[in-house]
Parts: sequence; structure tokens; C-alpha cells
Amino acid sequence: MARRAGVALAVAFGLALATAALAAEGTTRVKDLGKLRGWRENALVGYGIVTGLAGTGDSPTNATTRQALSNVFEKFNLSIPASQVQSRNVAVVMVSAQMPPFARAGDSLDVTVSSAGDARSLVGGTLLVAPLQAANGRTYALAQGPIDVGGYRYDANGNVVQKNHPTVGSIPNGATVEVGVTAQTLSPDQTITFDLTDPDYTTASRIATAINAKLGASLARARDAEGVEISVPSDQRDQLVSFVSRIEAVGVEPDRRARVVIDERTGTVVAGGDVRIAPVAISQGDLKISISTYNSVSQPIGLWGGNSGVRTALVSNSTIDVNEQLGPGYVPPRSNTVADLVQSLARLKTNTRDVISILRAIKAAGALHAELVVQ
Repeated sequence: MARRAGVALAVAFGLALATAALAAEGTTRVKDLGKLRGWRENALVGYGIVTGLAGTGDSPTNATTRQALSNVFEKFNLSIPASQVQSRNVAVVMVSAQMPPFARAGDSLDVTVSSAGDARSLVGGTLLVAPLQAANGRTYALAQGPIDVGGYRYDANGNVVQKNHPTVGSIPNGATVEVGVTAQTLSPDQTITFDLTDPDYTTASRIATAINAKLGASLARARDAEGVEISVPSDQRDQLVSFVSRIEAVGVEPDRRARVVIDERTGTVVAGGDVRIAPVAISQGDLKISISTYNSVSQPIGLWGGNSGVRTALVSNSTIDVNEQLGPGYVPPRSNTVADLVQSLARLKTNTRDVISILRAIKAAGALHAELVVQ
């Protein structure tokens, strides 16, 4: 009897887990739908000098390179006028990096280095210390190190062999953070705001409802289609990380906009599987006209005796071929989607370019109930 009870309990527990999995199948975590306001990366930029190039640097007539190298020499008590600097082994470059929202002093950043002069290649070069500044003009990181270039360029006697772009390279972990930053997510009124990546009123309302149900209090409210404002209780302000972690784990079923994306350059069509189309008749066909010209030579035979006016003649014969294929006709039922339409057109052996034209025509006819995005 006890064994039967245990089996029944195990079956009931398994059914409960399966029901919970099915219920959560269509949900998405809140953290996958957007980010907290204030959570952003900061762009850093600076300029520096790359040395050690094998004659592929900036030309000796480049005034910027000469002045920059003269300034470097000046820091080491070498007074060399810019007019006397002559070298093809250095290049002036721009250095850029992205600083994460939470960065501490001593953290490393990846750096991108790109030539700012007329250097032919940065292969084998080493970046000297370059300060990286933010938009406020303050220096937050220092970059230095050997450059990794995924290409090359060699030329001799007018012959050039090049792979990829040798004037752009990277330095993994090439910058060291000197001044740390911290994202300010908690506002002065003790609230945090969650911003949706794709603003939508329905999704914002569902997020606020789900958060309130999870926390057991009316702390969240949708301010607009993009932002959901969440009040932080006084007992959670010292444990903000744990509080935000609970919010990010809340499951929500986001509302989707009906959208069809068309990339005409590659012939790609992407649409949601449930995008509906109204009843519409489609007829598609091709008219091909081919004009061919064949040239032939007419050579008279046996008329040369005393007939000075007889000459070889060039004769052109043209043919016109008109081929009109019967276009396939198709009338989708009332419950069809864009996915059904595309599959039906594929069975009719309709190429991708024609499918794009058909979708655009359906949208123009008012039968496609979705936003058509053409890239």
C-alpha cells in the first residue's frame, strides 16, 4: 500500500513538473527583454604612435607623424625639431575601446587600433602608451602593446599582395583601466527603471504585472511603452543586487508585433510564423523576349569574269523569340499565414526574388497585416 502511494506521489510530482514546464515554455526572462536604465557602455578614444614597422609606416612628409614623434622625443629630453624627423617605421593611429558599465581600476579592455595617416600596414608594430578619454575629456584608461593584425600587405616593383585590411588591428586586453566607473541604476527617489529593447505597451504592462505578482506588492508600474518603474523597498536598498536578480528572473510572455523583414541584397525573407494574410488572389508569370542576330557571308561563285561590281556581302539574319510562361495562380484560405504562403510558393517553384515581389504586392493590396521592413 505504501509502495502504491509512493508511485502515485511520484507520478503526480512528474505531472506537476511537466505542467510547470509547459506553462513556462512561452515565457521569457525579464533580463532578456531589456536592461536597467543607467546600464550602458562608455566609448573611449585616443591617439597614439605605432613603432617598429618595417618601412610600412607613414611617409616622411606626413606633418602629423613628424610632430607627434618629436613630442615623444621631447618627453625624454631629446629636442629634435619636427622638420628633422624622418622615418617610415612609425605611424599615427587612433585608438578606441568600450568601457563596460561596471569597471574597476586595473581591469583590462580590448583595444582597436586604426591608422590615421598614410601607413601601408601596421603588421609587426607596437603601440606606445596612449591615454583613452571619454566624452567628458577625462582619461579613464591607458593602452599599450603589440598589435595583432589579421592581414598583410607587401609590394615591390609595382606588384602588390594584400590580405584583409592591414591598417586596422587589435590589442586583446591592451588597455588598463585607471579610473573605475559604476552604473547608477538607483535614482534619487529610490526607484529603478527597466527599459525594454523593443518598446511595447502590452509587454511593459505584462512585465509590471508579473513583477508585482512575484514580489507580492504593487512596486512596479509601466510608465510608457519603454520603461517600467520599480520602487525599491527600504529593507532592500542595501541588498540591491539580490533585489534586481529576483526581478531579472521573472518570466513574462512578451507581445510580438507582426513584422516581415526582407533583405533584397541577399534575397532573404524572415517573418513570424503567425503573421496573417487576408484572402487574396495571386498570379505571377514571366514574359521573356529574346532577339538573336546571326551574321553570314555571301560569296558569289563563278561571276568573277569581268564583273567588277560583284563583291562579297555580309548578311545579318535576326530572329525574335517571345516566350510567355503561364504564371501560377494561388488563393490562400482565410486562416493562412505568411509561412503557409511562402511554403506554397516554394512548392510552385517560385524563386526568392519573386516571393519578395509577391509579398510587397500583397502589402500594397492591404492584405498583409504586418509591418513590412525592407533592408
